[in-house]
Amino acid sequence: MSLATLDDVFTEQIEDLYSAETQLVSALPKMAGAASDEKLRQAIETHLEQTRGHVERLERIRGDLGITGSQRCKGMAGLLEEGEEVLGESGSGAPKDAALIAAAQRVEHYEIAAYGTAWTLADELGYDDAKRLLGETLDEESQADELLTKIATGGLLRGGVNREAAER
Repeated sequence: MSLATLDDVFTEQIEDLYSAETQLVSALPKMAGAASDEKLRQAIETHLEQTRGHVERLERIRGDLGITGSQRCKGMAGLLEEGEEVLGESGSGAPKDAALIAAAQRVEHYEIAAYGTAWTLADELGYDDAKRLLGETLDEESQADELLTKIATGGLLRGGVNREAAER
């Protein structure tokens, strides 16, 4: 792909996000299944449903703007590979949940950066509907990140990890 114009860059970003989100739809059920904390499991399952909506929004943007190309998002693939490593590690309870949160937040931060860039490009290019849809997703990604932080700092890390260590 040539990156000669901002429209080329926007197209590349949308293709990348589409790949990232479709990869995530496949990965999130495994993460939810590995969570021992009920709030964490629910947060991941809720975000899976949101992610399916993110895919639909990106499909709408792709259709509206005639974006037909595809590419594999290597960044998301790498993050999910690291997440798979966490799933494969021994351990359980709060320490494993803390590692899942760390992996999930890496994904969220990647998505926040990518959606922020795409939103800015849509604004610059006058793609108002795409900007609105990308903004909705950006808000949901930020909320997911905040919820993961709340789960971690609201007791999982303070009480759970320390309690398990003390019991050993």
